[in-house]
Amino acid sequence: MFSFGFGKKQTEDIVLEVPKHIAIIMDGNGRWAKKRMQPRIMGHKAGMDALQAVTKSASDMGVKVLTVYAFSTENWSRPEKEVKFIMNLPVEFYDKYVPDLHANNVKIQMIGDHTRLPEATLNALQKAEEKTKNNTGLILNFALNYGGRDELTRAVKSIVQDALDAKFNPGDIDEAVIADYLYTGSLPDRLRDPDLVIRTSGEIRLSNFLPWQTAYSELYFTDIAWPDFDEQALKEAIVEYNRRHRRFGGI
Repeated sequence: MFSFGFGKKQTEDIVLEVPKHIAIIMDGNGRWAKKRMQPRIMGHKAGMDALQAVTKSASDMGVKVLTVYAFSTENWSRPEKEVKFIMNLPVEFYDKYVPDLHANNVKIQMIGDHTRLPEATLNALQKAEEKTKNNTGLILNFALNYGGRDELTRAVKSIVQDALDAKFNPGDIDEAVIADYLYTGSLPDRLRDPDLVIRTSGEIRLSNFLPWQTAYSELYFTDIAWPDFDEQALKEAIVEYNRRHRRFGGI
């Protein structure tokens, strides 16, 4: 539970249930920049500032896991200059933002295919993971070079190989086994699946983001571009989440 007010006219704080795991599709950086007559890369830079602020706000509210869609397996098709800039952002993120997040007890992790990432990008992420590995607060989960179908394909291949190696019987494969083989398998069981998925900038789709894990997530779409998404916008998403009745297939 978390208590907060919503403006000067609010005389009493509202007590709400805070989602334990929030996933965000950080969309709209390019359109945000274009609207301001700036290069698209400036939108990505502003998006990093927003990420730091939202991470700290989520941590203060009691969110346990924040998974952010930073770069998809399909994003390599973007202009080379833009891709290079995005791939350099983790380097800047480590130097500029990690010390502050570390001081706030945030633990940084990455999900996705490491193999295609530039060496400097991977090194920065690994340094962030190493520096914050003993932190006990919010887990900031970067989905970088991540694709949901790719994740499921890799999981199936690993499960088949382990079955062939007689590590378990094929008949023992169930949802729990599959979940263990996904990138989110490193998270505690109760935190693997997002309670709430937020997508910014007006698009209404998941775009290959956590297809297994979001089976029963609440979905929230906002027209706010990611660089403008702030603590107030996060609170509004949580208010809407509290209006939902999560039945998980029941009544």
